[in-house]
Amino acid sequence: MARWCYRHRLLVLLLWVVALLGVGATASARGTDYANVFSLPNTDSKTAYDLMAKAFPKASGDTDTVVWKVDEGSVRDEAVRARIEPALAKIARMPGIGAVGSPYAGAHGAAQISEDGQIAYAQLTFTQRANEVPTELVQDVVDTAQGAERGGLQVELGGQAITRIQQPPAGLSESVGIVAAAVVLFLAFGSLFAMLLPIAVAVFGVGIGLFGTQLISHVTAVPDIAPLLASLIGLGVGIDYALFIVTRHRRGILRGLEPEESAVVALNTSGRAVLFAGGTVCIALAGMLVTNLRFLDGVVIGTSLTVVLSVLAAVTLLPALLGLLGPRVLSRRQRRRLEAQGPEPERASGLAARWSATVQKRPRTIAVLAVVVMTVLALPVLSLRLGAADQGNDDASTTTRKAYDLLAEGFGPGFNGPLQVVSVGGDTATLVKGIRETHGVARVAALPPAQGVTVIQVVPTTSPQSVQTDRLIDTLRDEVIPKAGAQAHVGGVTAVSKDFASVTGDRLPYFIATIIGLGFLLLLIAFRSLVVPLTAGVMNLIAAASSFGVLVAVFQWGWGLDLLGLGKEGPIQAFLPIIMLSLLFGLSMDYQVFLVSRMHEEWVHTEDNARAVRVGLAETSRVINSAALIMVCVFLAFVLSGNSGAAMAGVGLAAAVALDAFILRTALVPAAMHLFGRANWWLPGWLEKRLPHLAVEPQEAAAEEETPQPGIASVVHGFVRDAEGDPVEGAAVTVLSKGGRQLDRVTSLADGSYIVSVPAPGTYMVAATASAYGSRARHVVVGEEPLVHDVELTGHEVDAVN
Repeated sequence: MARWCYRHRLLVLLLWVVALLGVGATASARGTDYANVFSLPNTDSKTAYDLMAKAFPKASGDTDTVVWKVDEGSVRDEAVRARIEPALAKIARMPGIGAVGSPYAGAHGAAQISEDGQIAYAQLTFTQRANEVPTELVQDVVDTAQGAERGGLQVELGGQAITRIQQPPAGLSESVGIVAAAVVLFLAFGSLFAMLLPIAVAVFGVGIGLFGTQLISHVTAVPDIAPLLASLIGLGVGIDYALFIVTRHRRGILRGLEPEESAVVALNTSGRAVLFAGGTVCIALAGMLVTNLRFLDGVVIGTSLTVVLSVLAAVTLLPALLGLLGPRVLSRRQRRRLEAQGPEPERASGLAARWSATVQKRPRTIAVLAVVVMTVLALPVLSLRLGAADQGNDDASTTTRKAYDLLAEGFGPGFNGPLQVVSVGGDTATLVKGIRETHGVARVAALPPAQGVTVIQVVPTTSPQSVQTDRLIDTLRDEVIPKAGAQAHVGGVTAVSKDFASVTGDRLPYFIATIIGLGFLLLLIAFRSLVVPLTAGVMNLIAAASSFGVLVAVFQWGWGLDLLGLGKEGPIQAFLPIIMLSLLFGLSMDYQVFLVSRMHEEWVHTEDNARAVRVGLAETSRVINSAALIMVCVFLAFVLSGNSGAAMAGVGLAAAVALDAFILRTALVPAAMHLFGRANWWLPGWLEKRLPHLAVEPQEAAAEEETPQPGIASVVHGFVRDAEGDPVEGAAVTVLSKGGRQLDRVTSLADGSYIVSVPAPGTYMVAATASAYGSRARHVVVGEEPLVHDVELTGHEVDAVN
């Protein structure tokens, strides 16, 4: 497939462009139909909602609020009314406004004025749901209402429709993330064309995925946060997957392969790993379905579709783009050096090799330091409290936050989140009296019954996100209602948020067990080991705990919120743990597979665990760190999205990826594998026979191993010396076939001499390693006569052995 896409590059590119434009045009014509459906079966708040919907059917429109305050006098003064009433009348005449409930009209209007007379509010009912209301209408409402302001008269607006015009322009966070990723890619590649490749792949995959999600919203319930999360994870994995493939392709060209052959090898190696990694991400996302929370179904659909399209773009569109660029995927300096000096073996040297050698020398110290850092970061998770963000968490400069604060000032903190006690039987009067006498209740009002259902509005004395409000809900359900002998249920937005958090918390352990168990099975099959998947599972839990610790410190404790411009502290969004754990599981699996597959390949060749871990870390750490840095940039850009849930997910995932890549995969995992030794690769014989074989990544040297031609056996011999020319005794010298199969292995003698045998003339690889030195590997061509090949070992250098 890679070769076909490479050779038919213009056709492949045209098909992707047509798909993007076609799906985009269709989605734009159909519009969006996002809906936040919180289905909580068998919960008290859901029962209350169903009873209210049956007895008091309401219009589907969104209800927002206009709040005003005077510094002196009363909102009843004629001067105030002369400015507010014309504005409300003008708003009422706007197309799309169903009704305006003014405090100056009707018998119930007085209840909309605070006791001190300085604050009042009016309710605006749109004819459509918040996400369907045209932004032009919302802006006209805001401009008209705030046009009534004067010195001493403050006018603010709150509600879901108003929130929409406060959000940054659509695509701002994605654009910032792409620009940041482009900078990192340019620094990593040193080539403008190579930098653009991962960006192009991500744009096509995410673009079609988002348009597809928009179309799917017309046939199933998709929450409005789904496209944000889909673009967040799609950009991250799309750029990363393309980065892995482009890096392998560039390495192949530098080693002398023709661009087409290099692209085919890159797709047949890193491309396979990308397919495996993308599959694990989708499986992890699908794990959210075990929670049976309908709100998450649309998130699974949107994010999974975007990941699938990003993977598809990486394995089809990317080889076509590589064909268009040819050798220009390298920088000019690399092309000139390749032309002047010819192919050169790639070696992991410098910082990567030095760090890998340091981990091998001091595994215990590094492991302890890494565990201490992760433990300290995880401590805040002990105070984790799930809930729901509201407009009280908005930035203090927004009109929605100001309206929220004004309502709390004039009518009490609980006014922004009233409870609804829905009674269908028993003594309602006794129930109302009992509620009124309950500690934590500010006001109680029973609405006229309808169809045998009575709704009692209860305003708490504390804010919707307060722990005391949660306790009040429990008191009403467990004590007040049973004591009154009534058949009643507690509902309302605040009660729904509490029930949603409770249900999520109850199902979270099952979800964690599912994704950890699934990851264990996948890695067990891929690497034929028990310790490797066990280590990965523990690392995932450590990364999750630490990243949630960071989330609690930032969003719940408020550390750095002002610096980030993210409003006021509050509980962590109840749906966030499940979404974050799914994404974290998938992303950490990517890095684990990329790191351990190289170690496993080296182990198969040499059966030297220390060498396998050292070489694997030295050769993959730079790419893993570059990929992680790109993801951190993309995720942090979603702080600019204007959506509190997306901002939390962005900060949490950025912390998780940074900790996972920079501490776990490059420090704790290799240190632990050095300590475990050969046990890393142990698997009981009976289990080995029963497990299916799954090749994550075949040998890079060739898809099919080159079989030596029949002929006379020969040998390779020579000396192993250090940089000063002194003999190296006890060096392990291994001869490998071109496909990576070990043919012979010896130890150098006191004078540094060695001799290894080969079955026939052909191309082989000779690798030498010694504990006090780095490793060295070279391809050699053996004829019918013995070949003399001397090896020089130096410190802090690890050659790529594939």
